[in-house]
Amino acid sequence: MFRQMRRFKQQISREECVRILKEQPRGVLSMLGDDGYPYGIPMDHWYSEKENRLFFHCAKVGHKLDAISACDKVSYCVMDSGYREEGDWALHINSVVVFGRMRVVEDEEKKREICTNLVRKFTDDEEYLQKELTNAFPRVCCLELDIEHMSGKLVKES
Repeated sequence: MFRQMRRFKQQISREECVRILKEQPRGVLSMLGDDGYPYGIPMDHWYSEKENRLFFHCAKVGHKLDAISACDKVSYCVMDSGYREEGDWALHINSVVVFGRMRVVEDEEKKREICTNLVRKFTDDEEYLQKELTNAFPRVCCLELDIEHMSGKLVKES
C-alpha cells in the first residue's frame, strides 16, 4: 500500500526514526484541506513509543479539525537540525515521514497525559505545567495519529 523508498541507500533504521520522533519537538502535519488543496501546518508533537502513536494538541475548532473530519488520512514530517562533516558545506539531515489516520481524543485522562507530556517536552517547570492544566486544558482538543507507515532517510544537501 505504501511506496518503498526510491533512494533506499539513504534509508535510516526504524530505531533512528523513533529517536528523531522522540527528540525533535515539532514537524509539519499535512492533510487534505478545503477544495482538495493540501494543508500543511507546523505542530508540536509527543511520540508514545509504547503505543507507537503521535499525539498533538490544538484548538477545538478550525481548518485542521474540519480537514480531519472530512478525511482522516494524514502525513507528518519531522527533521532534525542536521550536521556538517568537517570541511564540507553540505548539511546532512535526517527526516522521518509518518502516514496514518488521525482522530480526536475524547478520554479526559488521556488528554491530560498528552498535554502533560507535550509541556514536559519543552520544560520541567512544574508550576507552569499546573497553570496550563488548570487554565488552558478545558479549551484544548487533543489528536492521536495512529501510525500505519513510517520511513526515514538521511539526505546530504549537495
